[in-house]
Amino acid sequence: QVQLVESGGNLVQAGGSLRLSCAASGIIFSTYNMGWYRQAPGKQREWVAKITSAGATNYADSVKGRYTISRDNAKNTVYLQMNSLKPDDTAVYYCTAAAVRWDGKTFRDYNYWGQGTQVTVSS
Repeated sequence: QVQLVESGGNLVQAGGSLRLSCAASGIIFSTYNMGWYRQAPGKQREWVAKITSAGATNYADSVKGRYTISRDNAKNTVYLQMNSLKPDDTAVYYCTAAAVRWDGKTFRDYNYWGQGTQVTVSS
Protein backbone atom coordinates (compact mmCIF):
# COMPACT_ATOMS: atom_id res chain seq x y z
CA GLN A 1 0.00 0.00 0.00
CA VAL A 2 1.40 3.37 -1.03
CA GLN A 3 1.55 6.07 1.62
CA LEU A 4 2.78 9.64 1.42
CA VAL A 5 2.81 11.34 4.82
CA GLU A 6 3.47 15.07 4.99
CA SER A 7 4.67 16.88 8.08
CA GLY A 8 6.11 20.23 9.09
CA GLY A 9 3.15 22.49 8.48
CA ASN A 10 2.64 25.21 11.06
CA LEU A 11 1.66 28.78 11.78
CA VAL A 12 4.49 31.20 10.97
CA GLN A 13 4.84 34.96 10.65
CA ALA A 14 5.43 36.60 7.30
CA GLY A 15 9.11 36.52 6.42
CA GLY A 16 9.64 33.30 8.32
CA SER A 17 10.63 29.83 7.14
CA LEU A 18 9.30 26.31 7.30
CA ARG A 19 10.50 22.96 6.05
CA LEU A 20 7.94 20.41 4.94
CA SER A 21 8.73 16.72 4.76
CA CYS A 22 6.99 13.91 2.93
CA ALA A 23 7.84 10.33 3.85
CA ALA A 24 6.95 7.75 1.23
CA SER A 25 6.36 4.04 1.60
CA GLY A 26 5.11 1.30 -0.69
CA ILE A 27 6.95 2.61 -3.75
CA ILE A 28 10.48 2.40 -5.10
CA PHE A 29 11.03 5.99 -4.08
CA SER A 30 14.18 6.64 -6.10
CA THR A 31 12.36 5.90 -9.35
CA TYR A 32 9.53 8.37 -8.78
CA ASN A 33 9.27 12.04 -9.64
CA MET A 34 8.19 13.86 -6.50
CA GLY A 35 6.31 17.11 -6.21
CA TRP A 36 4.42 19.55 -4.06
CA TYR A 37 1.08 21.17 -4.72
CA ARG A 38 -0.92 23.57 -2.58
CA GLN A 39 -4.53 24.63 -2.21
CA ALA A 40 -5.54 27.87 -0.58
CA PRO A 41 -9.06 28.41 0.79
CA GLY A 42 -11.49 29.07 -2.04
CA LYS A 43 -8.86 28.50 -4.73
CA GLN A 44 -7.92 25.70 -7.07
CA ARG A 45 -5.05 23.40 -6.26
CA GLU A 46 -1.84 24.66 -7.83
CA TRP A 47 1.50 23.07 -8.60
CA VAL A 48 4.42 24.38 -6.51
CA ALA A 49 7.58 22.40 -7.23
CA LYS A 50 8.89 19.19 -8.71
CA ILE A 51 12.03 17.08 -8.42
CA THR A 52 12.64 14.28 -10.87
CA SER A 53 14.11 10.89 -10.07
CA ALA A 54 17.36 12.24 -11.52
CA GLY A 55 17.27 15.27 -9.22
CA ALA A 56 16.25 17.99 -11.68
CA THR A 57 14.02 20.65 -10.14
CA ASN A 58 11.32 23.03 -11.34
CA TYR A 59 9.33 25.70 -9.51
CA ALA A 60 6.21 27.74 -10.00
CA ASP A 61 7.02 31.39 -10.66
CA SER A 62 5.24 32.38 -7.45
CA VAL A 63 7.77 30.50 -5.28
CA LYS A 64 10.92 30.60 -7.40
CA GLY A 65 13.86 31.92 -5.38
CA ARG A 66 12.08 31.35 -2.07
CA TYR A 67 11.35 27.61 -2.05
CA THR A 68 13.74 24.70 -2.50
CA ILE A 69 12.70 21.12 -3.15
CA SER A 70 15.09 18.28 -2.37
CA ARG A 71 15.02 14.56 -1.83
CA ASP A 72 16.83 11.95 0.24
CA ASN A 73 16.45 8.60 -1.46
CA ALA A 74 18.04 6.80 1.48
CA LYS A 75 15.22 8.07 3.70
CA ASN A 76 12.45 7.87 1.07
CA THR A 77 11.69 11.49 1.85
CA VAL A 78 11.16 14.66 -0.15
CA TYR A 79 11.48 18.10 1.41
CA LEU A 80 10.22 21.58 0.67
CA GLN A 81 12.22 24.38 2.27
CA MET A 82 10.12 27.54 2.29
CA ASN A 83 11.76 30.88 3.03
CA SER A 84 10.52 34.48 3.00
CA LEU A 85 6.99 33.25 3.51
CA LYS A 86 4.08 35.50 2.61
CA PRO A 87 0.43 35.43 3.69
CA ASP A 88 -0.41 34.35 0.12
CA ASP A 89 1.54 31.14 0.78
CA THR A 90 -1.14 30.06 3.24
CA ALA A 91 -2.53 26.76 2.00
CA VAL A 92 -2.72 23.04 2.53
CA TYR A 93 0.42 21.59 0.96
CA TYR A 94 0.26 18.18 -0.70
CA CYS A 95 3.06 15.81 -1.63
CA THR A 96 2.83 13.81 -4.85
CA ALA A 97 4.65 10.87 -6.39
CA ALA A 98 4.46 10.13 -10.10
CA ALA A 99 5.93 7.58 -12.46
CA VAL A 100 5.27 6.00 -15.84
CA ARG A 101 5.75 2.27 -16.27
CA TRP A 102 5.71 -0.02 -19.27
CA ASP A 103 3.66 -3.10 -18.50
CA GLY A 104 4.62 -4.99 -21.63
CA LYS A 105 1.69 -3.70 -23.63
CA THR A 106 1.25 -0.04 -22.75
CA PHE A 107 2.59 2.77 -20.62
CA ARG A 108 0.75 3.27 -17.36
CA ASP A 109 0.69 6.37 -15.16
CA TYR A 110 1.09 5.96 -11.43
CA ASN A 111 0.16 9.00 -9.34
CA TYR A 112 -0.15 9.19 -5.58
CA TRP A 113 -1.08 12.00 -3.20
CA GLY A 114 -0.58 12.61 0.47
CA GLN A 115 -3.29 13.96 2.76
CA GLY A 116 -1.73 17.39 3.12
CA THR A 117 -0.26 19.59 5.81
CA GLN A 118 -1.51 23.06 6.72
CA VAL A 119 0.76 26.07 6.34
CA THR A 120 -0.54 29.36 7.68
CA VAL A 121 1.41 32.58 7.27
CA SER A 122 0.26 35.52 9.39
CA SER A 123 0.86 39.13 8.39
